[in-house]
This record gives sequence, C-alpha cells and structure tokens, in this order.
Amino acid sequence: MKNVEFIDKCIEIVRDYTIEHFDKSEPIPNFDVFPVYVYYAFKNHNAILSTTLDDGMLFELTYDSDKKELYLYTYKKFETRCIEN
Repeated sequence: MKNVEFIDKCIEIVRDYTIEHFDKSEPIPNFDVFPVYVYYAFKNHNAILSTTLDDGMLFELTYDSDKKELYLYTYKKFETRCIEN
C-alpha cells in the first residue's frame, strides 16, 4: 500500500466511524478528518488522525503489511497540560 492510499483509506475509515457514532436523532454536522502524524516503520504504516469536531477524539490506524490487515484504535483526549521543568 502506498502512503497516499493509506492516508486516504484512514480518512475514509475515521469519517465512517465518526458518523456511525453520532446520535441518530440529531443531524450529522459538517466536519473534516485530517492526519496529525503519519509514519512508516518496520513495514507498517501508522497514522494518528483527528476531526474538526470538538469531541476530543483521536484515531490511530496501523496497517500490517505482512498480514494485510488494518487496525483502528480510538482514544478520547481528556486534557492537555504543560509540565514545567
């Protein structure tokens, strides 16, 4: 899988996952999905993505090129804190 193909697939998966988890009684808001961090290591593609929604969600996707499997991990960001030295 090429890097551009991987990123496009990740955006599609995150968009579908996000829409699937909206409250069905509410209209789906307009939002974008964007990569935060993308890298390739040890024959695996990895990416962290987010959306323009104010829900604190982060999505990590890993493509295992040996198994030809794509994994989705979802996280909720609770806080950003500066730690002084």
